Amino acid sequence: MNSRLQYVELNDGRFIPGLGFGTYKPPEVPNSKTTEATKIAIEAGYRHIDCAYAYQVEEEVGLAVRSKIADGTVKREDIFCTSKLWCTFHRPELVQSSLERSLKKFHFDYVDLYLIHYPFSMKVNENGKTIYDHVDLCAVWEAMEKCKDAGLAKSIGVSNFNRRQLEMILNKPGLKYKPVCNQVECHVYHNQRKLLDFCKSKNIVLVAYGALGTQRDKQCSPVLLDDPVLGALAKKHKRSPALIALRYQLQRGVVVLAQSLKENEIKENIQVERRAVGMWVLYMCASLKLVRILLGPVNISSIINPNIYCFDIYNVVNVKTNKMHNYCIQ
Repeated sequence: MNSRLQYVELNDGRFIPGLGFGTYKPPEVPNSKTTEATKIAIEAGYRHIDCAYAYQVEEEVGLAVRSKIADGTVKREDIFCTSKLWCTFHRPELVQSSLERSLKKFHFDYVDLYLIHYPFSMKVNENGKTIYDHVDLCAVWEAMEKCKDAGLAKSIGVSNFNRRQLEMILNKPGLKYKPVCNQVECHVYHNQRKLLDFCKSKNIVLVAYGALGTQRDKQCSPVLLDDPVLGALAKKHKRSPALIALRYQLQRGVVVLAQSLKENEIKENIQVERRAVGMWVLYMCASLKLVRILLGPVNISSIINPNIYCFDIYNVVNVKTNKMHNYCIQ
């Protein structure tokens, strides 16, 4: 275990690095870029690599990891590698063969973590069209447990599950292994507070993807890293907005994935491990979504009394009305 990195204990006794490198990329980006980026990430110090069958880059990630093993940078046991079961392979008889197919692409004997990618099932019909399928999630989970028993996955978990779907697994008769984690979209605008509280109560780790913001509709969705409040916090602490957003998650006990294909961003993002930020910064980040709902797009004017522990009060200017508002975070 790398003493420089922050680790989080899973409910099966294993440990996951608190900061991970995400390998999803847009389809138009060549797969070779993933190999290059993953090598850079490992050289920079990342030891948690998040991948999935659906990303279609398992071969490239495996090549990068093996090259860093070959040159002595890491050993296989230093790397925590995640992959995910795609929706068309939910039928119990397909689960293990799907994992074995991924392992063949990686050229690994095992993955450290295997997740059910989504809580719904699909199948390809006779016309070659992908349609919804009806598969019992509990039956899928039993097949995942068999993968763990076979040594093909060290730990097993889920992704994109809500509370009800998690409870379905947790309340399953004869449950052998609890999910160790639930990987979901989670960022300052969508902090998943209720789901995080529930997961903590069940000793399930929340893993955040999209931690630097997602813009599914770039015409309408605000760009998280351009947020003026986040920018003001970054300026005050002499850090980038990305580091503030990532640190916010780590200090909530969330395992966070940072995704980039740019060398400077990959190297910058791992600096989040170096130093904590104050509690008041966390309250500010936690409030960003609510501030937008109450006031619309805002410019931060000043931050008052940042040493207050339970309450943070700051002034924001509503850019539509140009009126000053005092806003209290509780």
